[in-house]
Amino acid sequence: MPELDARKKEFAALNAQVMDISVDSIPSHMAWREKEIGPVEVPLCSDFYPHAEVTRKFGILREGPPVPGISERAAFIVDKAGKIAFAKVYPIDQLPDIEELLRALRDLV
Repeated sequence: MPELDARKKEFAALNAQVMDISVDSIPSHMAWREKEIGPVEVPLCSDFYPHAEVTRKFGILREGPPVPGISERAAFIVDKAGKIAFAKVYPIDQLPDIEELLRALRDLV
């Protein structure tokens, strides 16, 4: 998240808005920001209730082991028409490749 936040101007230059969506609650997001990642301007959106409604619609809710009920780590680019132009699921311990996301956005322009 801090790298996405640090590079938000690059995304804005490509007419893109970066946001984080997870099944964590708002208090969890606040604690994560305060204790781990520090201040960021990227919106942290909570898909907590109804639990994982957005995450489920994007097909990235973990239903089974090893940790059911959380979302996969994924990146999506939604174009101006509202269609998914890019989607990739990453291993839970791997951050999205920022350069890959920027290339995908450049391809839309």
